[in-house]
Amino acid sequence: MKPHFILFVLGLALIIGLPKTVLFFTRRPKLKGTAAFTGGVVLILLRWPLVGFLVELYGIFILFGDFFATMGSFAGNIPVIGPYLQMALNRASQASGGQRNAELPV
Repeated sequence: MKPHFILFVLGLALIIGLPKTVLFFTRRPKLKGTAAFTGGVVLILLRWPLVGFLVELYGIFILFGDFFATMGSFAGNIPVIGPYLQMALNRASQASGGQRNAELPV
């Protein structure tokens, strides 16, 4: 098993708790992202690292796309580059549905 995958899931479980972590990954809108992320890990283990990484990246975008608007609001406070980061993250949030964390289990 890849260390980054294990550390990611364990870190999330430690931060929000095991029941909420399971709820987060098994919610109906997040199943596609969970499958893509897990499939990416499997592809990496099967020695397809580039394809596996891209599939993992897609899964992360699906799983955590609704966080982009929140990150954009914080990134807007960075001097000089803040407005540009905020604009890019808000566009990414709109592309992923832009729900602004309305249905998060946390």
